[in-house]
Amino acid sequence: MPNNRFMAHLLTVAPGGAFGGTITVPGDKSISHRALLFGALAEGKTEISNFLDSGDTRATAACLRAMGVMIDDGETVIVHGVGLHGLRPPAEVLYTGNSGTTTRLLMGVLAGQSFTVTLAGDESLNRRPMDRVAIPLAQMGASVQGNGTRCLPPVTIHGGKLRGIAYQSPVASAQVKSAILLAGLYAEGETIVTEPQQSRDHTERMLSAFGVQVLAGEQVRNQNGRSSFDEVPYISRPKLPVPVETGVSVKIHGGQTLRGQAVEVPGDISSAAFFLVAGAILPGADVTVCNVGLNPTRAGVLEVLQAMGADIMITNERWAGGEPVADLTVRGSALHGVQIGGMIIPRLIDELPVLAVAATFADGDTEITGARELRVKESDRIETVSAMLRAMGVEVDTREDGMRIHGGCPLHGADIESQQDHRVAMSAAVAALGAGAEVRIHGADTIATSFPTFTSLLRQLGAKVTA
Repeated sequence: MPNNRFMAHLLTVAPGGAFGGTITVPGDKSISHRALLFGALAEGKTEISNFLDSGDTRATAACLRAMGVMIDDGETVIVHGVGLHGLRPPAEVLYTGNSGTTTRLLMGVLAGQSFTVTLAGDESLNRRPMDRVAIPLAQMGASVQGNGTRCLPPVTIHGGKLRGIAYQSPVASAQVKSAILLAGLYAEGETIVTEPQQSRDHTERMLSAFGVQVLAGEQVRNQNGRSSFDEVPYISRPKLPVPVETGVSVKIHGGQTLRGQAVEVPGDISSAAFFLVAGAILPGADVTVCNVGLNPTRAGVLEVLQAMGADIMITNERWAGGEPVADLTVRGSALHGVQIGGMIIPRLIDELPVLAVAATFADGDTEITGARELRVKESDRIETVSAMLRAMGVEVDTREDGMRIHGGCPLHGADIESQQDHRVAMSAAVAALGAGAEVRIHGADTIATSFPTFTSLLRQLGAKVTA
């Protein structure tokens, strides 16, 4: 993992000029995190190709190294697994930076260890609640202590003997689900996690690839009010979508062994989304993004853009590392407002900031509902995205779980404060491409936490960017 430098604090993006070309986005961040972590817990060696080198994934690697895991950097990252019980107590607090994924997934792993560890992040992460993970881990027998009623970091985990639970998650969250499943590997008996809707499933897919039996089922109440659970191996489960009245469940048994694997990481659809929106909103644009992961639990952004009228073509469909991938071509289109809510929200929660940008260039209003989770991301994204758009002249109405964006109003230049949220900073850069004057984005160094090559790819496509 090369030592990439963080971007300058100020990023200036000016409109105008042709926008188009062919690019490849970096590897998927969610999958890169999991490949490191599962490789560390496996027996044997794991080789990771197209690994995303970013601030967040470096945090995961650093934490694992601090617990005795050898990780070889390079074009292919090699993780020398220590097994489920081979981690060693770190000499100091584990620093997870700005990465909620690192923090929450490690909480699940550390719950099953025989030692005590404290996790702490940067100022932004230390404001993010961890109670949604701490509560089920406590039910399994771990002791988790954080600040306040919502368990803010620093978080101290006292590992112990765990017992499997059947946990009904109040929200569809891949991080919560993954933490519980990882703790379930150390637990006695079976662990079941049921979500109100399907969240992203990279953990289930990758655990299956590493040799863990993962079962999928649907909790359905019959006419007598009784609940049934028809389980199948996760890799052969029915395809999405799942009916909204159905609880989506995943089950694992404790004590299973992971075996090291070769993992090919597909391109990150969350990263590709910025260029898909840019291509859709700019007249005459023609952008192709190659090797994009199209996991059905992540591809909601494509469905929404197509519903808005975006001209998107999917070609060269194939498989990589157990994940569907393809090349995506988008051309400038006349967009219209849509309703975004319900079951699709967990499948595009990270893409909502840039979809809000697409909505500003659409004819009519776009309403986002059921997205309360945005308030506990790197920033309160309902407020930071709304403030960004208002600064550029867009009329936005906010509510507790979303926003209404009034499209069709010309955007003007502005100074934007990222609030140290990488997705807000990148969304502002995309909006700037279609504004009437340059936009200055403050705190743009945060982009490197997830997408260090973002600025260079914008320039490659013809954007006028100064960093």
